[in-house]
Amino acid sequence: MKQVDDNFFSHCFQSGGLKFITPLKAYPLCLQGTLLIDLRPDYEGAFKRPDVPELMLIPYTEIDEHLSEIPLERDIILADCVGIRSKEVMTLLHTKGYTRLLSLAGGFVDWERDGLPIKVDLSERLTGSCMCQLKPRENKKQ
Repeated sequence: MKQVDDNFFSHCFQSGGLKFITPLKAYPLCLQGTLLIDLRPDYEGAFKRPDVPELMLIPYTEIDEHLSEIPLERDIILADCVGIRSKEVMTLLHTKGYTRLLSLAGGFVDWERDGLPIKVDLSERLTGSCMCQLKPRENKKQ
């Protein structure tokens, strides 16, 4: 429950009234105790998760059901695949009284592109020609 220094927002940039942070600036904050919330549903993110000390997994479609689990006074970075859903969730959380929020610009696509640490779980890799046909890529033992 560590709070990062008061310069949390000095690492960000603003656009459209919201605050964003690049993955390269976000990662050191995560190492210092900032909570990273991965908003991707399992089918988007279970195969690759960021390797940080404090990671919370809450799909953006379930954010309302998990509000009580999100600490109000923490420094929080919200992230999804490319940064679209994290902006929506940030706007919602602002209405609920959360003030120490940043959105990960470029999402986990840019996180990986920047070479930041990722945990890969091959057993979660999916394949399919469209979302309706996704299935595990690796053969799982039954």
